[in-house]
Amino acid sequence: MNNYVLEYYQQIKDGTVAVGKWVRLLYERIVHGIEDGTYIFDAKKADHAVTWIEKHCHHTEGEKAPDHLKLELWQKAMVSCLFGVCDPKDGRRMFRECLLVVGRKNGKSLLGSAIANYVFFEDGGFGARVYCVAPKLDQADIIYNDIWTMIQLEPDLLQNKECPKENTARHRMTDLYIESSNSTVKKIAFSAKKSDGFNPSLCICDEIASWQGDAGLKQYEVMKSGMGARPEGIMLSCTTSGYQNDSIFDELVKRSTRFLLGESKEQRLLPFLYMIDDIDKWNDINELRKANPNLGASIPVDYLLEEIAIAEQSLPRKTEFITKMCCRKQNTSTAWLSTQTVSKCIGDELRIEDFAHSYCVAGIDLSMARDLTSACVVIERNGILYPFVKCWLPSEKIDEATERDGVPYRIYIERGWLEPSGENFIDYKDCYNWFVDLVERLEILPLVCGYDRYSSQFLCGKQGLMESYGFRMDDVYQGDNLWGTLQVMEGLMEDGKIQFGDNDLMKAHLLNSAIKMSVERGRGRLVKVSPNAHIDAVASLVDALVVRDKWYHEIGVQLKNER
Repeated sequence: MNNYVLEYYQQIKDGTVAVGKWVRLLYERIVHGIEDGTYIFDAKKADHAVTWIEKHCHHTEGEKAPDHLKLELWQKAMVSCLFGVCDPKDGRRMFRECLLVVGRKNGKSLLGSAIANYVFFEDGGFGARVYCVAPKLDQADIIYNDIWTMIQLEPDLLQNKECPKENTARHRMTDLYIESSNSTVKKIAFSAKKSDGFNPSLCICDEIASWQGDAGLKQYEVMKSGMGARPEGIMLSCTTSGYQNDSIFDELVKRSTRFLLGESKEQRLLPFLYMIDDIDKWNDINELRKANPNLGASIPVDYLLEEIAIAEQSLPRKTEFITKMCCRKQNTSTAWLSTQTVSKCIGDELRIEDFAHSYCVAGIDLSMARDLTSACVVIERNGILYPFVKCWLPSEKIDEATERDGVPYRIYIERGWLEPSGENFIDYKDCYNWFVDLVERLEILPLVCGYDRYSSQFLCGKQGLMESYGFRMDDVYQGDNLWGTLQVMEGLMEDGKIQFGDNDLMKAHLLNSAIKMSVERGRGRLVKVSPNAHIDAVASLVDALVVRDKWYHEIGVQLKNER
């Protein structure tokens, strides 16, 4: 029996097929998971799904219509992952959310329609409910009509009034219906009035990158929560990249990249992110294969070359091409550092007292007065950078923050990484006193201190506490101006040149960090992976590294602390 997952993975490994970073990570995770028992692979279930689709589903338009579908290897592997990778605890399907991001004209909607028919007729059981969801009904119609057209093209599936057959479908006014199994396919548009009553076996979210903001997020969550009674229900999102910001697409991509980097405890998410890796190679046909796995099949190479030639002459067309054919969204956010990278920088306990009599650089990230504030000093020894971070929370807000964030702040206080400050508001003097203590007790001397220019003037501004004491303050422009420093920091961490000791607070903030890329500017900025996450410790470290780089020509010899 065929194992398309392993076959595709072998072709990825030997370079027969070109895939990007995220697809490679996914198949590594699945294959290694099958090997170590995290998953079990039911080859019979996987092969049945692939065989059924190729036997009963058709092309619905274009020169190949109305021929039967002939799935490409990447599609067979995807279907096999979805239906054949199972939970060893109960043998049921492992993945309940599936995200397919792929370039335009790669057959994503057709594949979604084929999967819908498989669930409708074969996999969903009695009372199967398939939903095609979009912001408007005419958008939901695309998948819905493909499903019905496939049924019409397949005599074994279409109900014949003159000769009725079991497990055949008919088109009613509002849905497609199989009487013998009481199964339906419906199309629905976003609705604020109807927010419950759904019980999906399969929910297909087509072009989810175009779903707008809050409405899209709410509709997705409504459909997902409706699957609670379906232990093998599937949320299947098929899309190219898009232009909507802070959307369900952004949320799914951030969740997916965290999952693939090993930073998330999620187990039921299956993301296929076919994207180019190097934005500077947007017009390189070999790089484009990573976002267009059907290149040479449904996408002629000549067509893509023509589109490249047009995009090279027009900035708007270039932006469109990068978004839709390279699947690199304008201002998209992806998780930043892998667990493996962060782990290289975590080790045994480090005591700042052991670094007394040292020069350093410093950084400050001041929050709103009721939230987390962070300060950092970076000390170099023998070519290794040792950041020491201190954070503060209002003392009356610690338990509230613990419940809200799910973070053990009381333990962080015991370990010395966090201190209570004030009652309901941060007392910025506590941050100032920490720096003064480093100088006066340990002779740890910050040569420059970087800070966000919008920070408290009382602490950091002209004639503020820090400057009045004698600290040299330098305001740091935020946003994508930090991109160069972020890249340097990632490289240093990959090489193990930054060491945080056993600081779990810092580790958590590193894993909460994401990069929001601007395709137009080719630069990224530091953001949080989710609204409730904290990255304050990372922000203070980045400010310190910015001023270290800026003033290194002047203070570099001192910062080496060579004796």
